[in-house]
Amino acid sequence: MYTIHPVPKRYAWGSHGSLQRMFRLGGADAQGPLAEMWFSGHAQSPSTIDVPDGGGKTHEVALTDLIAGDPDAMVGTRGVAEFGPELPFLFKTIAADEPLSLQVHPVDFQARAGFNMENRRGIALDAPERSFKDMNAKSEMVVALEPFLASVGFASQGFALRNLQLLRSPVAQRMAQAYASGGRRGDDSFAQADMMMPVAATVWPESRKRVFRAFHTAVTAEASDPRELVDDLLQAAAQAPHARNVMAFDFALRAARAFPGDTSVLALLMMNPVRLEEGESVFLPTGVPHAYIYGTGAEIMTNSDNVLRAGMTVKHKDIANLLQCVDCRPSSPVNPSDSRLGALLMRDVVFYKPGVSEYVLAYGHVDAAEPWPIVDRLAARYDALVQQVRGRGVVPHAGPRVLLCTQGEIVCATETGSRTLHQGEAVFIPASDGWARVGGGPGSYLMASTPF
Repeated sequence: MYTIHPVPKRYAWGSHGSLQRMFRLGGADAQGPLAEMWFSGHAQSPSTIDVPDGGGKTHEVALTDLIAGDPDAMVGTRGVAEFGPELPFLFKTIAADEPLSLQVHPVDFQARAGFNMENRRGIALDAPERSFKDMNAKSEMVVALEPFLASVGFASQGFALRNLQLLRSPVAQRMAQAYASGGRRGDDSFAQADMMMPVAATVWPESRKRVFRAFHTAVTAEASDPRELVDDLLQAAAQAPHARNVMAFDFALRAARAFPGDTSVLALLMMNPVRLEEGESVFLPTGVPHAYIYGTGAEIMTNSDNVLRAGMTVKHKDIANLLQCVDCRPSSPVNPSDSRLGALLMRDVVFYKPGVSEYVLAYGHVDAAEPWPIVDRLAARYDALVQQVRGRGVVPHAGPRVLLCTQGEIVCATETGSRTLHQGEAVFIPASDGWARVGGGPGSYLMASTPF
């Protein structure tokens, strides 16, 4: 196993304390917002690895170069066969003090087309106006490390309409009109939205087109008066009929204060508001619109940095491409009680296993003296699933892994050796190291890996 160094990402919405504490940063490194720490094999932002030089010292090598030098040993023969000579996942810790962008990730054919199109236009890979950084589809999963707030996917028409009809805003009223009557025969008031629908919309049901028109209205509207928008949301929130509606307005208000006058915040009223407690998770398939509102979590995703933004950001917005990729089907957020995401609960570790072949994530705790209360709480919430998968778990060991100590200290042992990790320290465990076990403690950890 090798020491791996994360790549810090300092965005304005980042936390001023959460990741700084986790990684025990001090001095200049602890100043200003810190949004993400990447454990990455992505070509544009690779982590560095400490590699022994044979003389008792180490030197730093990019993880991408380490893998390229011996892909079978680093990611395994199966990994190379399925994904090529690269780390198939990107693992991050993320901390948001303010809402971040309303965004969508593309499916594979859209990523390839967008990447090649921007190459033909001569847009540099690191240019701020670049949308497609690679040719990979991007699904992702987040596991809360503390209470984590997010808007995820489109909610039901009834939920969206109840929210939008409480607002005086002309934009909100037009969004409500799109839901309520935007599909009437001969109604051409949403012609511009219809022109921006993807080709697949020719077979969409009318209900899905209405969602698209309402969303299009929010993300293409002109900026509104910041004070009027906040006041309108406050008055509407006071009339919200249920706690879930109140939560949606709370998220929209947070976003409206962070991005004054940005009418795209009204799209959050169409979406599912989600609050995750520690250990709870949500999976985001490609195409699902989402916005993180607040909190600290662990993210794992396919090895991609493709992000299409529609609003709530100072970064490049690519509304046209986002609208070609957005999944307009109303649905509930995918959580561990869903068949697409299994949470395997053991005494001291939870495995989060989405239905993708690139990654799984484990969140664990080691302490011989004290049981981990998160496991009991998750077992109570997802009792049916726990019964379904109990006893079937095998710790992945045939692919690459990244192990991060998030609290206290842990001991990682593999077939080739062992290492003690303290809070904020991490190792890259190549496939050639075989099995890996975590003990010691007391401490907590995250392990990102392939499912095999």
